[in-house]
Amino acid sequence: MLNDRLKVDITANSRQNSAEMPAKRAIPIERNRIESCDLFVATREITIGHGTETYRLRLTAQNKLILTK
Repeated sequence: MLNDRLKVDITANSRQNSAEMPAKRAIPIERNRIESCDLFVATREITIGHGTETYRLRLTAQNKLILTK
């Protein structure tokens, strides 16, 4: 039986200091759900690699999510 609490390693990009190496951290996944507050700890934007494409996931001032290619 699979454990329904997993963790995924992500790389967070910070707009404040892009010259530094990106930070690596573990994000908990429970029942195929990731909480956005775990993604946007130190930044308001993350990048997602999908195949050969790169997407940006941004948190807006109105606390909404925007995914762009």
